[in-house]
Amino acid sequence: MWGGRFAAGPSAIMREINASIPFDKALWRQDIAASQAHVAMLGACGIIAPKDAAAITAGLDQIAADYAAHGVPEDWDFEDIHMTTEARLAELIGPVAGRLHTARSRNDQVATDFRLWVRDAIDQMDSGLAALQQALVIRAEEHAGSIMPGFTHLQTAQPVTLGHHLMAYYEMFRRDRSRLHDARARLNESPLGSAALAGTGFPIDREMTAAALGFDRPTANSLDAVSDRDFALEYLFACSATALHLSRLAEELILWASQPFGFIRLPDSLSTGSSIMPQKKNPDAAELVRGHSGRVIGSLTSLMITMKGLPLAYSKDMQDDKPPVFEASSLMGLSIAAMTGMIAGSTFHTARMRAAAELGYATATDLADWLVREAGIPFREAHHITGAAVKLAESKGAALDALELAELQAIDPRIDARVFAALSVDASVAARASYGGTAATQVLDQVARARAALGMDT
Repeated sequence: MWGGRFAAGPSAIMREINASIPFDKALWRQDIAASQAHVAMLGACGIIAPKDAAAITAGLDQIAADYAAHGVPEDWDFEDIHMTTEARLAELIGPVAGRLHTARSRNDQVATDFRLWVRDAIDQMDSGLAALQQALVIRAEEHAGSIMPGFTHLQTAQPVTLGHHLMAYYEMFRRDRSRLHDARARLNESPLGSAALAGTGFPIDREMTAAALGFDRPTANSLDAVSDRDFALEYLFACSATALHLSRLAEELILWASQPFGFIRLPDSLSTGSSIMPQKKNPDAAELVRGHSGRVIGSLTSLMITMKGLPLAYSKDMQDDKPPVFEASSLMGLSIAAMTGMIAGSTFHTARMRAAAELGYATATDLADWLVREAGIPFREAHHITGAAVKLAESKGAALDALELAELQAIDPRIDARVFAALSVDASVAARASYGGTAATQVLDQVARARAALGMDT
């Protein structure tokens, strides 16, 4: 490729450290598409002859068919996917293949290919998250009124519904999809035609290639275009945020599936056993989703550190931009699919959940609220009265609503028999009917909005 400048070929070490074909061969579809758009533009603008453009186009079609059927060959002498394809094109159509690289550089070529690949990855991840959201919505509707304990500090706090809990994750993944959509909109500019760093002297039509590849517009600055990897960083940040949410959900499933909780039975197809303990059913898929989050975040950190000190324009450090993106994409696809399967296929033990909600004085806040609402007591005083009631119930090993009215009135005479209507978990949940609350009516409203947003009823 550069034999005219160098007297000797690269050493074995240089050949190995320089080759990217083992991983950037994943870009072959995008590389062929960008080359097809580029050669069509060169022919339309009269930069190369129509017959040469036609020969190159036919050759690229054949290469794409070969790659699809047999994979991309790894010849390290050709270094990367771009030179591998160009070399194969020369074998097929002869010296005219060299005209393909007119008015472009590998710098804008790889920047274009990588944007196309990340755009495809965003679309695939968005589709996967939509399927996960649908699974959450279906189970939330099924369990809109199923009562479970809500936790803070992993201590029983207030009763909530399982449907409400599941819809919390729907909202997290809604934000994750929004981040993906934003990142996609920003990356959708075409670097093709920026050449090495300064643009080109050929009369190219960058609008034509941008449109052919589905970009909104060409990039506005050639220096920025070939050196920018913000689109990859934004994608990795969106992956990291999603991985955090997947990890939180995985952690809850792991806890819920443990015997002390007993809230859930995970599907056998996404669980494993023990080599020595025959009774074991391990939530390995959930644990791996939780573990993958660290690797995804590591991919973001890796690329950020690679990019942090690079001067304009292109530096070879940027060859290391693709492995972390490829790894994160693969991990996210597996994690989202596994979580979708767990949500869709799990059995929820709602009686066990309800029993847990009835323990731990989860309706204490309802007693305080009743004192404020019905007895006109300031909340801080009501809080103190309720604390005394909880202390009494705890000393007796009884639930709040199992205390005698006389015992409650001994704590504060303003309490009357009406209070018991507020102390059941059903009453507590039903009372939380404010917008976004846990009451079944609100959960069903949330579900209806989600179904409409996901197009589940069309």
